[in-house]
Amino acid sequence: MHDLGGKEGFGPVRYAPNAPVFHAPWEVRANALYSLAVKQGVYNMDEYRYAIERMEPRHYLSASYYERSLTSLASLCVEKGMVSRDELERRAGGIFPLARPAVAGRTNQSARQKFIVGDLVRVRSDHVSGHVRMPGYIRGKTGRVISESPPYPFPDAHAHGIEAQAEPTYDVQFDSLDLWPDAAEPAKVHVAVFQSYLERAPGR
Repeated sequence: MHDLGGKEGFGPVRYAPNAPVFHAPWEVRANALYSLAVKQGVYNMDEYRYAIERMEPRHYLSASYYERSLTSLASLCVEKGMVSRDELERRAGGIFPLARPAVAGRTNQSARQKFIVGDLVRVRSDHVSGHVRMPGYIRGKTGRVISESPPYPFPDAHAHGIEAQAEPTYDVQFDSLDLWPDAAEPAKVHVAVFQSYLERAPGR
């Protein structure tokens, strides 16, 4: 979930050291099929991520990593006419939960700014109903540009089939105490932030 960082009520992050990548044969198949669909151009990675985001919330929060992958794969194959929901459920032998319908996306910001290493930038306080790769915990926060990555299709458009210009991401360094006041140890947090999500910090 792209906005989960620092969210109250979820408790500590649970993990198992040296855990295996796969726990069952079906996970291997699900991972291979979703990767093959991307490679064959059935859908792109932003469409794949957005279909996961569109899962019914209770399903999303209770599903395993590979169940989310499988739900995205199945949902997109149905939406693109490769298989019908009826056929899918016949083969599954019962109800197969799919992602909720997509909503409209958006194109790039019309007045994007170019930044250089060392610039202070502020993340826009955008709240959109479609796909977005902006972590919720950095909205409205100020950080410093550390580096710039090559241009990539703007995900807010790419996930929705909307024409948009590719744009760079900036490695922006934030102070953990600015992100989570009184609830974090001092640390530097680095986030790759698309150009359209940023504006120059006031007074800079």
